Amino acid sequence: MALSTVSRVRRQLPTSPWLFAAPGLLITGVFILYPFGSTLANAFTDRRTLLPGHFVGFANFRELWHDDMFWTGLRNSTLYIVGVVPALVVLPLLLALLVQKNIPGITFFRSAFYTPVVASIVVVGLIWVWLLDERGLVNSLLETIGVGRIGFLSDQWLLLFSAMAVTVWKGLGYYMIIYLAALANVPRELHEAASVDGAGAVRRFFTVTVPAVRSTMVLVGALSSVAAFKVFSEVYLMAGPSGGPAGEDTTLVMLVQRTGTGLTGRVGYASALSVVVFVVTVALMLLVLRADRKEDA
Repeated sequence: MALSTVSRVRRQLPTSPWLFAAPGLLITGVFILYPFGSTLANAFTDRRTLLPGHFVGFANFRELWHDDMFWTGLRNSTLYIVGVVPALVVLPLLLALLVQKNIPGITFFRSAFYTPVVASIVVVGLIWVWLLDERGLVNSLLETIGVGRIGFLSDQWLLLFSAMAVTVWKGLGYYMIIYLAALANVPRELHEAASVDGAGAVRRFFTVTVPAVRSTMVLVGALSSVAAFKVFSEVYLMAGPSGGPAGEDTTLVMLVQRTGTGLTGRVGYASALSVVVFVVTVALMLLVLRADRKEDA
């Protein structure tokens, strides 16, 4: 009896892992793999919201090449990476160093710095719109001190930089937590040895802290690069559906949303845009990983 039970259990073992993995695989297939495959297939059709569409080959991608709005979106998404990523790599590290020590009241500051992360992006965007509006608090203060009102939400470049500032402000706490975990693994002996050699706080930061958390900095750079290139909510809330003055602040993801939605949405063209966004984000990840491997070598 015992031998037959053991034999039955052995026969079931090869299938048991698949039973445990089935829910996760099902969710991944339905909500990730199927939409990805559908988007890839639609990119080569002229499908619209209410029409199935026909195969058109690379016509959508050729149209992208001659679409001025595509190049505007690509420019803005690229500028977003340049403006946001360096700040989100360096500033959270400095913030983590400030709140790393266990002193009375430090928990309050850690929670305060992390609060924007858990706040709804819609609420955050509306708050910043009210602050930076022509008649908002910031412009009222500037007018009071004699500087005059500044068109944060009406000027093309100021609007884009304002959206970048919101992204940085909201992401500081998230990446701070990642750095805190990395800093906790830095041996204290390294700092003590550097102090004995006469190294000050700044020198210890560059010779001990930065090398110890370099892999974490690469991770933060990769995550923030992908998030910055796919930015949507901040710019959409501050610039509006039109993408700012004459649509000059439109990002690629905003262009996907604008093109592919509605009763007459060009699903095929929007899918081609999505494929370009996917390819660029994968390329960004590979570039960051390759740069990290070169430094390790």
